[in-house]
Amino acid sequence: MTKSLETDVLYLLYDVARLMRTRADQRARRHGMTRAQWVILSWLERQSGISQSDLAGLVEVEPITVCRLVDRLEGRGFVERRPDPKDRRIKRLHLTSKAGPVLDEIHAWREELRHEVTAGISDAALKSQVDTLLRMKSNLVQPPVFAQAV
Repeated sequence: MTKSLETDVLYLLYDVARLMRTRADQRARRHGMTRAQWVILSWLERQSGISQSDLAGLVEVEPITVCRLVDRLEGRGFVERRPDPKDRRIKRLHLTSKAGPVLDEIHAWREELRHEVTAGISDAALKSQVDTLLRMKSNLVQPPVFAQAV
């Protein structure tokens, strides 16, 4: 029996994430930025001093793409590159105080989106969804079952 795509959990997860990315693109554009730039700023808020290479791994893009995004953010005064004290080839990325208002906007948008996405969903249902998503994430962090059998 073929399951309808409208009720397939994998399709739904993908589609909800796509719709959220679209909303983020729209909101970032209103501020003359891209969602990718917002993602970079958000990661730097959580992991100040990270290298461009490590950041590329976190955001799942090529290092050259991160380099270009950081170039633009640095040009706007939101990010600065500092030399690594142990390896002069590595530049560490840090937010500047000028990034604060942009991060405030990102936080406000995330709260608005959270309210929009969860409208009409009870706290108990949300907790159950979070627990389920955490379990799914944990399942995917493990090696695939077929790889374990080999």
